[in-house]
Amino acid sequence: MARLASATAHDVVGTSSSTLDITDRAAARALVLSVHPRVIVNAASRVDRWTVCADGAANVALAAVACGARLIHVSSDAVHAGRPSPYPDGEPPTPVHAYGAAKAAAETAVAAIDPTAAIIRTSLIIGDDRSKHLRLVLELATGRRTGALFTDEIRCPIAVQDLAAAVLEIAASGYPGLINVAGPEALSRAEFGRRVAVHYGVDPSAVPICTIAEGRLGPRPADVRLDSALATSLLRTRLRAASETFATF
Repeated sequence: MARLASATAHDVVGTSSSTLDITDRAAARALVLSVHPRVIVNAASRVDRWTVCADGAANVALAAVACGARLIHVSSDAVHAGRPSPYPDGEPPTPVHAYGAAKAAAETAVAAIDPTAAIIRTSLIIGDDRSKHLRLVLELATGRRTGALFTDEIRCPIAVQDLAAAVLEIAASGYPGLINVAGPEALSRAEFGRRVAVHYGVDPSAVPICTIAEGRLGPRPADVRLDSALATSLLRTRLRAASETFATF
């Protein structure tokens, strides 16, 4: 997002966990008021930290309102429990694990604090081999990590370039509230892993797979397909299928 925004002549200020602790409300407010941005994109997330996902989102929203900035909050399909039919944009959260609950709480806080904010629910993000989802596949396939990818966990992967471009478009549009921004192709985690392996010249049969029940990791959403028809109709950015995006890396 920073690269895309800079390329279109926007001034960009980036933060990281080493420069800003968003769980510190005063620090978040002080930074935002010192920069006084027109748009804030909150993409902060930690699977194991409620305070980052939920409390941090509230702190960023409060800071955005204080300086009159347009807020874009990046959420997750993990807020849903999973079901056979796709989830529309405004579907109420039904989380089944702690991360999903934290992201759902973040959505509630952001919407209450700043009703004009856009809340973008997205899915697995496809980046290059530095991104966590691709690293996981390659480490599993080469034995550097234990575990397996689930054959019955369905998601809608999206290219990081497409998501970043969509975020910037939505920021400029003034769209308020929930909107799904995910890829048009539903894939199991296992099939996603096989495609990643093939792209990087690794034997796809080397990717360990199993069912969610066999993985014994506790409850997690299974079939979580996001219906991104609204985003597709509103955006100039084309949300590409996973099979099309691997060729860009």
